[in-house]
Amino acid sequence: MKVKVKNKNRKNERGFTLIETSIAMVTMMVAGLAVSSLFVFSMQNNVGGNERALAMAVAQQKMEQLRSVSFEDASLTAGTTTVTVTSDNHNYTVVKAIADEVNPNNSIKQLRRITITVTPDGGARANWTRTPVTLVSFRSTLAPGSFAVQ
Repeated sequence: MKVKVKNKNRKNERGFTLIETSIAMVTMMVAGLAVSSLFVFSMQNNVGGNERALAMAVAQQKMEQLRSVSFEDASLTAGTTTVTVTSDNHNYTVVKAIADEVNPNNSIKQLRRITITVTPDGGARANWTRTPVTLVSFRSTLAPGSFAVQ
């Protein structure tokens, strides 16, 4: 005995065509490539941020060294010096620029502008790690003078 089952709903069911499946795969591939390039960019940015944080620590250390000496010390004379510093197995180029500030009448103030610029040496790393860090500070001395108390 043969039982014939009629299923009218099966006639209306259809699967995806080969073209629809191909379009969906291409769309997912484009989205996957976009996400992977974003992942690579964020990794590079994190490494660059770490380099800048280490460079900031080197700059602060150099600035504190200059703040701890007297105003007349030889290390605070006007001019520019460049040295290479190694910290945490990374090399940094440190540029120290000291300039005397002047009054409007071109007389020298007892005030010096100290600029420390630290640049990570990229070496084998990419150029995006070579973002410099700059700190600027002013250093003065107590100048003799008088003031009126009312």
